[in-house]
Amino acid sequence: MPQATPLSFSAEQLAAIRYDAGGLVPAIAQDIDTRAVLMLAWMNADTLRMTLEEGRMVYWSRSRQEVWRKGDTSGDRQFVREAYYDCDGDTLLFLVEQEGKGACHTGAYSCFFRAFGQGG
Repeated sequence: MPQATPLSFSAEQLAAIRYDAGGLVPAIAQDIDTRAVLMLAWMNADTLRMTLEEGRMVYWSRSRQEVWRKGDTSGDRQFVREAYYDCDGDTLLFLVEQEGKGACHTGAYSCFFRAFGQGG
């Protein structure tokens, strides 16, 4: 069973993150082993800090307007192994260890299972 491992960070690194007008930044979760992109969700300053401190992915649910710890209800948790921010500070990338059947609320391993030009 995967273990949560906090990641170190500095105040300067957190200050480099650029949030949109709603106080959110996109966060990409990628499987550390397969390198498959699992999902894109949103974080605010609080959930970014929680994610780094707890070592588990914590998002901001735009639809529910609340903190969302990935896997609390589904059991499909994501454990942070590495974390990055892009050159502009406006996108986050997390390499995670995925627990359970997958990242998507549909039950799929990845949210990106539909391709253009391949049927419906």
